[in-house]
Amino acid sequence: MSDTNPAAARAADLVAAAMKAGADAADVLYVRDASTQVSVRLGALEDVQRSDGEEIGLRLFIGRRSASVSSSDLSAAAMTALVERAVAMAREAPEDPYAGLAPADLLATGATVDVEIDDGGTASPAELKARALEAEDAARAVPGITNSEGGSASASRATIALATSTGFARAYATTSYGCSASVIAGAGGAMQRDYASHGARHLADLEPAGIIGERAGRRAVARLDPRQLPSGQMPVVYDPRVSAGLLGPLIGAITGSAIARRTSFLLDQLGEQLFAPGIRVIDDPRRPRGLRSRPFDGEGLPTARREIVADGRLTGWIADAASARQLDMAPTGHASRGIGGSPGAGSTNLHLAAGTASVADLIADITLGFWVIELIGSGVNGLTGDYSRGAAGFAIRDGQLAEPVAEVTIAGNLKAMYRALMPASDLEYRAGTNAPTVRIDGMTVAGA
Repeated sequence: MSDTNPAAARAADLVAAAMKAGADAADVLYVRDASTQVSVRLGALEDVQRSDGEEIGLRLFIGRRSASVSSSDLSAAAMTALVERAVAMAREAPEDPYAGLAPADLLATGATVDVEIDDGGTASPAELKARALEAEDAARAVPGITNSEGGSASASRATIALATSTGFARAYATTSYGCSASVIAGAGGAMQRDYASHGARHLADLEPAGIIGERAGRRAVARLDPRQLPSGQMPVVYDPRVSAGLLGPLIGAITGSAIARRTSFLLDQLGEQLFAPGIRVIDDPRRPRGLRSRPFDGEGLPTARREIVADGRLTGWIADAASARQLDMAPTGHASRGIGGSPGAGSTNLHLAAGTASVADLIADITLGFWVIELIGSGVNGLTGDYSRGAAGFAIRDGQLAEPVAEVTIAGNLKAMYRALMPASDLEYRAGTNAPTVRIDGMTVAGA
């Protein structure tokens, strides 16, 4: 018997208790998480953190009225009180004509999809300490590094279970491992900081600590003695460290709730040529070992690979059950949720497909441009698509990376930016959202 079965049974038991107490429908999300993180600094152990807890969240409906409650106390008495409180709250809540569980005929059935997000292993505090020390030592060994903010390594395991009164009761387990280093180059007012990190579902996939540390050190040293660019319009090239951030506003603008409320800058873009022909944006919750892979969504619907953008055109909205009802469409299997509250819609393993040009070819014809490695602030207007961010990186001069640059603002409008976007061929899957190096011509740069 899988060790996730008791979690699914526990969630189903609470659903049954809610129905017995008078709910017309209910669902329960259960999460147990155990994690260890070890931090070092200047070659010495700085901190060891260990957390191990479980939480359960109940959402129930009485007619079109609903309430959500949660608890980290899972005793029988606490569960009884939880149900009683939820029923009382629901009876006083306002009616919502769109509230309700996902349709029963759309729920995931058959064998649970194995997305390989649990390697069945663990890492001891001693192993994590050794990895953190190796990362920091490698970073500090880079010539020009003068100080350290530390190295860290972590390991965690979680079990997630979902049960509904429509007969769904399933669970899955995940493991996660991470390593990072952050160091400082230079001295006095000329100091520059940078970092490197990597995360993986399987320990065997985690990048060697020494490589992570050396990358952090090289990045910090490369940023010494930054200057400013002249203001004007020029090509802006997003390093893969930051290019994936261009996809966040896209997903936020195509969620069912944003469309239903008419608060999206992409309201009129369904089926339209949003990007250049050939551009693809793909959401793949079933990618093996993906950091956001999952066998079913937050409402029990099956997950599936989907092209959000195909040949440059926006293919549709993503919606949980409630926003799908508002839009008179079927939910898309993108529901995401926490222990408390109702589900929303979001992406999983999202990526911008690689282009055909190498990075060198992508920038070869740029006389003066800006290569971005860091973005500051959150200046994106989801209603208009206006975009303005503080940035740091490097000048591009005559097709080559040149001096480091800081204290620059880049601005544009996302619709125009998406139409001008050109991806390179260097896509790697290192995070939940990934993109290759991206070039966007005609952006406004405010510098010196």
